[in-house]
Amino acid sequence: MQHSHPHTEHHFEASDTVRDIVIGMADGLTVPFALAAGISGAAAGIDIVVTAGVAEIAAGSIAMGLGGYLAGRTQRQHYYAERDREEQEILNVPHRERKEVIDIMAQYGVTKQECEPMLAGLERNPVAWRDFMMRFELGLEEPQPAAARKSAVTIALSYLVGGLIPLAPYMLMTSIPRALAASTVVTLLALFVFGYLKGRVTGTGAFKSALQTLTVGGLAAAVAFGIARLIS
Repeated sequence: MQHSHPHTEHHFEASDTVRDIVIGMADGLTVPFALAAGISGAAAGIDIVVTAGVAEIAAGSIAMGLGGYLAGRTQRQHYYAERDREEQEILNVPHRERKEVIDIMAQYGVTKQECEPMLAGLERNPVAWRDFMMRFELGLEEPQPAAARKSAVTIALSYLVGGLIPLAPYMLMTSIPRALAASTVVTLLALFVFGYLKGRVTGTGAFKSALQTLTVGGLAAAVAFGIARLIS
């Protein structure tokens, strides 16, 4: 006797959250590290490195969070502006919208004749017609009401966590050369682990993602470190 098992599809549904974590963590790991390394090269005291690092992390997390919030608000405003435009087009030029539906479905191999029943259904429900055009013509989906705030908090916290990693050795040690060496090792290791976990979550390949994150983050940190040393 054969037993049928329900087919379960697994899709990644938290792409916006992961994107925000990546934005916050990537900058948080590299910018404070470069700042601390640059100040270390200026023969400053370790207390100055820690103070400057903490101030940068605070300012950076606020700025990054605010940027994420404004981006989310802009995305939401754009969505509603486009939705209003679609409603007007369905009301004023329905013949053009019908043709656009036919053109969209033709990309999936659906003929004009096969579209007629669907068009009749959409015409009976203008809201569904509008939503269909938003998704399949413009590729837009309605942002969640709290998406902007969630994005801001996620980016800010990710930056804060990422920034504390390279700064922690300076908080725990009294020797700047040792703290700098430890900070470099810890930051590179954190970039590798962060990339690995990101790859596991998104399904893009854990080790590939780890190496990419380590390479990109390492290069960014190295360039920022070099500039800071030159300036100092």
